[in-house]
Amino acid sequence: MLRAWGRNWKRFVSLAVISMLGVAVLTGIYAGCRDMFQGADRFFDQQRLYDIQVISTLGLTKDDVSALQAIDGVKSVQAERTESATVKVDGSDESVTLSEIGADGMNQPYLQQGRLPKKSGEMAVTRKFVRDSGLNIGDTLTVAPKTSTADTNSDENDAESNESDDDTPQFPTKLTITGIVLDPLDLQNPDGYSQGAFRSSATSEYTFFLPSAGVTGSTYTAISLELDGTAAFDTFTDSYDSAVRTVRDRIEQQVQSKRQRARRQQLIDDAKQQIDDARSQADAKFADAQSQIDAQRSQFNAQVDALIQARGGKAGDDAQRNAIIASNTQLTQAKQQLDDAQAKLDQQKTDTTSQLDEQESKIESDIPQARWYVNTRSSAGTFSSLKSDLSSIESIGRAFPIVFLLVAVFMSLTAMTRMVEEERGLIGTYMGLGYGSAAIASRYVLFALLACLIGGGLGDLIGFLGIPAFLLIVLEGMYVVPNVTMLYDWLYGSAGVALFVLGIGAATIAACWGEVRQTPAALMRPKAPKAGSRVLLEYIGPLWRRMKFLNKVTARNLFRFKGRLFMTIGGVAGCTALIVCGLAINDTVDALPATQYQDIYQYQLMVVTDHDQLDAVLQKLKDNSQVRTADSASTFAKVESGELTNAAEESETVQLVTVPEAADLKVIADLRNVDGGEPIDVSSIAGSNGGVIVSQSAANALDVHAGDSITVENGDAERESVRVAAVSKSVIGSDIYLTADYYSRIFGTNADTAGSDSSADTVANGVAMNAIFAQYQGSDDDQIAYADKLAKDADVLSVVSTADMQRGFSFDLMGAVVALIVALAGALALVVLFTLANTNVSERVREMATLKVLGFYDREVHKYVNREMLLLTLMGIAVGLPLGRWIGGLLTAALNMPGLYFAVTVRWTSYAIAAVVTLAFALLVQLFTNPVLDRIDPVSSLKSVE
Repeated sequence: MLRAWGRNWKRFVSLAVISMLGVAVLTGIYAGCRDMFQGADRFFDQQRLYDIQVISTLGLTKDDVSALQAIDGVKSVQAERTESATVKVDGSDESVTLSEIGADGMNQPYLQQGRLPKKSGEMAVTRKFVRDSGLNIGDTLTVAPKTSTADTNSDENDAESNESDDDTPQFPTKLTITGIVLDPLDLQNPDGYSQGAFRSSATSEYTFFLPSAGVTGSTYTAISLELDGTAAFDTFTDSYDSAVRTVRDRIEQQVQSKRQRARRQQLIDDAKQQIDDARSQADAKFADAQSQIDAQRSQFNAQVDALIQARGGKAGDDAQRNAIIASNTQLTQAKQQLDDAQAKLDQQKTDTTSQLDEQESKIESDIPQARWYVNTRSSAGTFSSLKSDLSSIESIGRAFPIVFLLVAVFMSLTAMTRMVEEERGLIGTYMGLGYGSAAIASRYVLFALLACLIGGGLGDLIGFLGIPAFLLIVLEGMYVVPNVTMLYDWLYGSAGVALFVLGIGAATIAACWGEVRQTPAALMRPKAPKAGSRVLLEYIGPLWRRMKFLNKVTARNLFRFKGRLFMTIGGVAGCTALIVCGLAINDTVDALPATQYQDIYQYQLMVVTDHDQLDAVLQKLKDNSQVRTADSASTFAKVESGELTNAAEESETVQLVTVPEAADLKVIADLRNVDGGEPIDVSSIAGSNGGVIVSQSAANALDVHAGDSITVENGDAERESVRVAAVSKSVIGSDIYLTADYYSRIFGTNADTAGSDSSADTVANGVAMNAIFAQYQGSDDDQIAYADKLAKDADVLSVVSTADMQRGFSFDLMGAVVALIVALAGALALVVLFTLANTNVSERVREMATLKVLGFYDREVHKYVNREMLLLTLMGIAVGLPLGRWIGGLLTAALNMPGLYFAVTVRWTSYAIAAVVTLAFALLVQLFTNPVLDRIDPVSSLKSVE
């Protein structure tokens, strides 16, 4: 048996290599994604990232903490305080969130350099801020707290101020950097290749981490919860989601409504108490003022009575007093002053009482209902993007091995069938000696299984070490996940090998079954040649008569042996399809930026600023002659980061774009319906009964369709249910478009727009605009240079240049996976072609020997055999090209990635590359088969088997 195996070492190597490649693809992409998943899960558990976080529109209190702690399934609770501020970065004011480092150890930042802050005035920053600001450990800076809406009200006693200054979190403003940390809520690598082209928000935001020392205020911004038993689950699995969902439902059913009402009632009571205190203080001040007036009036009357007595009159007589006062100018003036003071005091009493009564009557209406938002990890920073990226790549890793497995089965069936046929006489001898069919078949099955096991073992090494190492290098350029290690999954690795063992083993058994069913006598005789028959071309007389003799022989050989025909075409087609599929994904990704930034987006510049600076920024744009600011080329808008949540409670970060009028959307984008590509009637989203337009790249990831109801969160963390009027074609970015009148209906108007100094054009239906979309006439280089210059202006928060976004777009993770798949597919194609060519030669040795006896030269024999193989390869390529396009469409449809929609695009060059590569491999294989043909000995090959 070993000698027989040794004679067939080429088949053995072919089966082993095919198994190795298939197992490597099956396990490699999965293992790379799984290592990153598990590394992220360990990191989240290590930093104790919250399982649930509760946020309220009216703030949270210690009573809320106690109520949440009492919920069944809650292990620990941490109250947190944050404050919004601005900081100077490269001359511009950038948004920053001052975050308190929790005393209970949850949501802890990961220290990368330096030390964590301990004293008041110390802070830790992210590497992104260090990179952008140029500051480092030991440097000092000053932040400016943002003015809250309540502070802009002219009346300091207005009851609309829901929280007193003593309750609102306040942080130190002069800060010293002590360390550089990684925010567990933001794992994106600031030093790697950016995905900002399709996941960036309108403004740049940083997070500073400060200790509790120096932080004041009894109202909390959020409450984080750690649940019992969730640390034992993988945070990316359905089991974890189910455990968290159970506790979240308890919070919403048992606590949320009660605490929302209690918080509002608390603020109402506090407001009434403030008014009562103000009333008491006013009464005390008025009483003091009244006593002063009364004392002055008593003193004045005593002076007048003294004058009356001096003149012999009776003191206390009002008539005499009036007469004395009337006769003396000074006394008249003094009395008038006292009367005026009394009248003024009475008026103040009346006004104050009226004002306090009015404020007290408005308390109920001015204080809104408290709203809780119970969030899970899926809404935490880059958690969703990390999960979706890895899941999409993992889906590719599950699809490609199917094609590898099919090709492996085809090739093993071809190779093992030929091996069995070559040993027909030996099989007949064994059967004649009394060996059973199972014993005879086992030598061939063991041959195939050993090749599979060796190849599968090597494939596991490549799949769990080589490919993950390559993928992790790419992933680490996108996300920072500390301490990711490569682990071997015994179950998955063994299952991968077993899958190919079963497939190839079944093919081997099928190949043996046809022979062992025959009698020993039949097996020991040569197999009868296949009966000749006419092929289809022979029925086409004019063509057949003009064909040369050898071409006719080639045609008959191709179509008479249909098994070899279909196996060769199928194998070559599968390999070609894999190459086309990989290149199709690459072409699709490459086509995204041009489609989005040239065909869909109609603007070239998006400038985001504060509402109060909008007019000034518009004037600066007008000062540049290359910027078109006419009504047809520019528009105001309100741009803010938000969140979209579907009916299944899956959420994703989006960008809300609110325009004054529906017609203004034409300046921003060419909005076309995803069904049919017809222009969307933008008037359908206007009015109080309108809706929103969701971009396809956002809708596809969350399975949102026109007519659905979704929940949208705006930049102020307000959440409302809205109707999807339409889904527009889009491939990059997660945009939601709506009009100002619909925005004001669902979210209300801005409270501070009435006192704004900006022009009326910058406010639409009570919604304050904060951005300008404009067109730029000039080269891409000039556009990018102008955008960079404008971004440094102190009045500008951020500038988006479509030319810069198009140039900067990159999706290196997908490119790396595509390169890996194409390389493995090419290797598979080479092995398949070698196996087919080797099988073709081995089963036609007597035919080749006959040709040599008839006088064919070696070169003519080469041409005779290679012509057939080349024609079969061309047929396989013809089948594989459209098959690859179809498989590519299925794979890209499965890639539900937030911020990206993969509209399948395949360049003609990709088809050409796939065809040329396959042909090149076919020609390369000929270099290996030609020496085999040369070594055929006519004498020994033509000896009778009998």
